[in-house]
Amino acid sequence: MGLFGIFSKSKKENLDKGLAKTKESVFKKLSRAVVGKSKVDEEVLDELEEILISSDVGVDTTVRIIERIEKRVDEDKFLGTSELNRILKEEISALLQENNKGEYDAWELPKSDNPYVIMVVGVNGVGKTTTIGKLAHQFKQSGRKVMLGAADTFRAAAVDQLHIWADRVQVPIVDQGMGADPASVAFETLTKAKNDGVDVVIIDTAGRLHNKINLMNELSKIKRVMDRVIPGAPHEILLVLDGSTGQNAFEQAKQFTLATDVNALAITKLDGTAKGGVVIGVSDQFKIPVKYIGIGEAMTDLQVFNRDEFVDSLFS
Repeated sequence: MGLFGIFSKSKKENLDKGLAKTKESVFKKLSRAVVGKSKVDEEVLDELEEILISSDVGVDTTVRIIERIEKRVDEDKFLGTSELNRILKEEISALLQENNKGEYDAWELPKSDNPYVIMVVGVNGVGKTTTIGKLAHQFKQSGRKVMLGAADTFRAAAVDQLHIWADRVQVPIVDQGMGADPASVAFETLTKAKNDGVDVVIIDTAGRLHNKINLMNELSKIKRVMDRVIPGAPHEILLVLDGSTGQNAFEQAKQFTLATDVNALAITKLDGTAKGGVVIGVSDQFKIPVKYIGIGEAMTDLQVFNRDEFVDSLFS
């Protein structure tokens, strides 16, 4: 087995381990729902609906999944409960495919003469800084020159934490200290990155401002400044959500998608929770692709999201 084979095998093992709590919770409930039943009937579908909602798939997405399965039951007339797993797996895969049209290849970037700019947004405490550190590590491991920008200048701790990660991963960081103008930090970072031939720039932004209007204005200003330095930047506005917060993650996604043009999601802390269904629900509700998932503490436990591997891990 080549090096890639070994890596993908360990990646899959880590994913299985990271989703173990969600899987156990869903399967225990599923097997209870079908005990003594030979075919998928209304009672089984009602139970299934409850199971999906309690796994934080979300009400709207659950209704869509149930409707798809009902359609198959109507067409098939006799659908055995033994086939329920397979059908559920197929329908969840199909749903994820609608919102994750392009599969991301591990740490690949579009070809460009300019740095690829990722602006990271999300509330404090979701694992935003850790996600930035892990992203920097993974991009560096794939041979890219990476630079960080400390534009969350509202909290001294945010700047300090980003410095710790920059030291750990050994990548340069641009920092103007606490209280600096975030747009000014973004401007300096992108200008420096352009001059230094950097491949990837990751900009941290404030997790919480006093209200949504402040947040919108702040993020819009940072975006405008970036676009002046590198036309089209930021290329990726990555919203980091804590998977273990379940329904809270939906609320945060709602606030941030209203405040800025989020075009990618990172869902963290999936290893410590049975709420892994949030990956399916958030992706479906907001029509934004999940690009990364966090399934553990190690640097390599931030994975590029692969819908087939994800669904396989839940249903294998």
